[in-house]
Amino acid sequence: MLSPSRLLVIAASALLLGGCLASDIPFQKLEAKYASASSRFMDLPGGLRVHYRDQGRRDAPAVVLVHGFAASLHTWEPWVQRLQADYRVISLDLPGHGLTRAPSGYRTSGDGNVGVVDQVTRSLGAERFVLVGNSMGGGVAWNYALVHPERTRGLVLVNAAGFPSQSRSENAPVVFKLLGNPVGRAVLRKVDPRPLASGGLKKAYQDESLVTPALVDRYVELARAPGHREMLTSQRPGPARPVTPATFAQIKAPTLVMVGTKDQVIPAASSRAFVRAIPKAVLVEYPDGGHVPMEQMPDQSAADLRKFLAGLPPG
Repeated sequence: MLSPSRLLVIAASALLLGGCLASDIPFQKLEAKYASASSRFMDLPGGLRVHYRDQGRRDAPAVVLVHGFAASLHTWEPWVQRLQADYRVISLDLPGHGLTRAPSGYRTSGDGNVGVVDQVTRSLGAERFVLVGNSMGGGVAWNYALVHPERTRGLVLVNAAGFPSQSRSENAPVVFKLLGNPVGRAVLRKVDPRPLASGGLKKAYQDESLVTPALVDRYVELARAPGHREMLTSQRPGPARPVTPATFAQIKAPTLVMVGTKDQVIPAASSRAFVRAIPKAVLVEYPDGGHVPMEQMPDQSAADLRKFLAGLPPG
């Protein structure tokens, strides 16, 4: 019987040999399709050019939104539409994602992403804000709250990554299994993501009606931006500081944890563990929710977020 790792090698090789090679798509072409009238770009030290949107009321409390792995700021648009009348809403594409450009050889890391969020928000004059993160972006958010407690007015973790000993669901999309194998990572840097995208997105979104051709196109085409596949498939350095369940006791910001209990990417048990570890954290569960409840059930999840925001102390 073939081992799981051997099966992954065979699957990756089949992708490569199946004529699925795909070249990069120039940023100019991607920006013409996926930038909006609200899109802005910010140059940061080290050659980064970050795509962000700063929407809503500039005089209102700020909410900063950080997307998950292989996603982009577009994932937050349902919430932006429901929040911008009363809040300042800032979203951004992390390096290796969306329309953000990074220099050749750029290595992504958790600490690096925390730094990007810090530089962008400081440059925009958002000195104190509620930080929201989904999946990988949830990991960025809780790390930010630990490093910059004075700037984190509140913390919202949506199906967040990074709890110690967190394991992926047995039903996780195949792409995550390929990422755990060196041969799989090497192949993913060259192939067209489309053969894997549709099935993976259906597992993440849970509601297959949301996985439209336009959604698949967006994920696939943005992943083919110059340098993105290299960054998405590179192994990230481990955390600079040891992370244990006791680490989360240091988070001082009021915290809301939101989880779709049918998540097939990160088990809901991880979100419940965050609630036990973070002082006074509040849990909201969506029994029919998947990995991205802000898109799957935007009205309900945005209303729960609003309730949390309204209950925060001033400032």
